[in-house]
Amino acid sequence: MRVNWKTYDPGHFFDEIISSPGYARKPARRLASYLRSLTHEALLERKTAAELAIKTMGISFTVYSDAGNIDREWPFDIIPRPIAESEWNRTSAGLQQRLRALNCFIHDIYNDQKILKDKVVPAELILNSANFRSQCVGVKPKFDVWAHICGTDLIKDKDGRFYVLEDNLRVPSGVSYMLENRRVTKRVFPELFDSHYDILPVTEYPAQLLETLSAISPRKQKSPEVVVLTPGIYNSAYFEHSYLAQRMGAELVEGNDLVVEKDMVYMRTIDGLTLVDTIYRRIDDLFLDPSVFNKGSVLGVAGLFKAWLKGNVALANAPGAGVADDKIIYTYVPQIIKYYLDEDPILPNVPSYLCIDKKQCQHVLQNLDKLVVKPANESGGYGMLMGPQSSSKERAEFARRIKADPRNYMAQPLISLSTVPVLGERIVEPRHVDLRPFVLQARESYVTAGGLTRVALVKGSYVVNSSQGGGSKDTWIIGGI
Repeated sequence: MRVNWKTYDPGHFFDEIISSPGYARKPARRLASYLRSLTHEALLERKTAAELAIKTMGISFTVYSDAGNIDREWPFDIIPRPIAESEWNRTSAGLQQRLRALNCFIHDIYNDQKILKDKVVPAELILNSANFRSQCVGVKPKFDVWAHICGTDLIKDKDGRFYVLEDNLRVPSGVSYMLENRRVTKRVFPELFDSHYDILPVTEYPAQLLETLSAISPRKQKSPEVVVLTPGIYNSAYFEHSYLAQRMGAELVEGNDLVVEKDMVYMRTIDGLTLVDTIYRRIDDLFLDPSVFNKGSVLGVAGLFKAWLKGNVALANAPGAGVADDKIIYTYVPQIIKYYLDEDPILPNVPSYLCIDKKQCQHVLQNLDKLVVKPANESGGYGMLMGPQSSSKERAEFARRIKADPRNYMAQPLISLSTVPVLGERIVEPRHVDLRPFVLQARESYVTAGGLTRVALVKGSYVVNSSQGGGSKDTWIIGGI
């Protein structure tokens, strides 16, 4: 038994490999032909090999539950997702444009606030935001960049065009799994990488990340001291923290490994104190410094914020960057791009409704069974209402929440997410996917060749988050197409 692309049926959804029964899209033709050449049993053997590789390589993530923290092996589907390089070049330009504008916005918010004075964005949305840090007013980080690492979530609708679903500017995660997905795929399908298939590499990301973090160092030296600050081994993204530190050749530290003396940050070592230049922090703002934010935090470092204010240490991402990582502010990004760059957005937003607008809120409340309702600052797919799949009780509860705090909610139509084949026990079937590319910005900017493709492993599901049963795929940018 072999893959039969003539009977593969994505329904009315845009499939990224098959354009019509039996016919593959141009970037996927070699892949589709190759998969067709293997028996289903052979593909299942490759799947088993991938699962063994993931176990051997220790690729895992942590799920929080009432029963405690559970370490799970990374869920992975072996069929890659191909994207044409020509399509990706435009997408990459759109991602860079977006991050440039968002950094202009954040810098303006904490300094001149011109965009608020010009009433392009309502001032109350910013000043009352849960992520606005009044302590950051007047700060001017190097290159005026606040968000150095961004993970932007993209989806394709039934028209096959990329749309931005949301921006992740606080502590975006997932890039280590993008890199490990490629390593596993090379083990499973080495012949595809040895052939004339031009798959653009992703391995340079750790070097690019180190270059970005080094560029924002307050000291001019060839090799600044860069550290990765983690909350510790019980954090859901600890695998990524340790992975990136190792790949960059940087020290992985916890709060008690650092100390501030005379507004300088030092790392404790067996040889004494070592001056730290840049901290890639994987800790939320409020836990960074107990002397400024959460007094009870044991994860951060007392005095760290003042050292950053004085320009003695660089923090990536900078405190306060999350003011633009808000699903309400997301709706204003097209205007933000036009305001700061005088350009039209290359990548469109998904159409959205703001519950702070009375007319739009009324529409949302009347159509909860058709919309996806999202809270402003949740992540990982938590706190959402999937209207078409919800119960009347759930809709009533969300109506109550929206009325009580309209600022905290926005809504979008349920997007017909594109599909990509996954390997089942008996057949290859379509499943919904999204994509999280990673964008870096300091003096220069950089976009990964593709990103982390997340896939809903349950038939008909739109839930792609690994914490809620989703999986992932290797993403191939196919050169020359």
